[in-house]
Amino acid sequence: MYSDNHSIASLSEMDYLDVQNLAQTGEGTYLEFKRTIPSAFKIAREIAAFANTKGGTLLIGVDDDRSLIGVSGYQEEEFLLRKAATELCRPKVDIIIEIVHFGERDLLVIKVPESLQKPVFVQGKEDEIVFLREKDRNKVASRELIKIIENRHSEEGVTFEYGKKEQALFRYLNEYGEITVEKFAHLTDISQTQASDTLVNLVSADILNLFRKDNIDYFTFSQKSESQF
Repeated sequence: MYSDNHSIASLSEMDYLDVQNLAQTGEGTYLEFKRTIPSAFKIAREIAAFANTKGGTLLIGVDDDRSLIGVSGYQEEEFLLRKAATELCRPKVDIIIEIVHFGERDLLVIKVPESLQKPVFVQGKEDEIVFLREKDRNKVASRELIKIIENRHSEEGVTFEYGKKEQALFRYLNEYGEITVEKFAHLTDISQTQASDTLVNLVSADILNLFRKDNIDYFTFSQKSESQF
């Protein structure tokens, strides 16, 4: 599908008025638009974030004020899109690239499917990063969230022991409502790696929920388990 010898872009059934109407809805969980593609890495972040969430659409040739400006020929943008989706995303993401003619310029509509193999990693300069879509932003996933995503898409089941550290954890949550990896490690006198692994398993087993606030992961009882503990 992705060959350097031929274009994978196709003429869209949408026209420029359809793109204009779509852009007017504004950026959100399923839509992002850009004036141009600044680099393969930056567009790979957008592709991976959509693929790791519920999929979405990228519009290229749309300014921040939602006006259509188009690009002068789509070949360079297509090259960067293909590089981002197939070389920088692991596993690769099978995006669909559509062209909408806009006078002498072009608009690009890129459809990003939700990945069946999550998480999708993006190759950075030093390591691989996982991005998720949250409203109109791309967020970097923490180590814990990456493991939770991997567990949820693994064929192996998740088990946990109800030992002393879990008892201490549940007593703390009953009293304070939420806990961090660092606090749990200190509470039970275990390493942060052990604390992280325990909390991840409990989220994967639907005992706990994870939410992020000010770039810190917090763990709380899930609604399913609130009445049990």
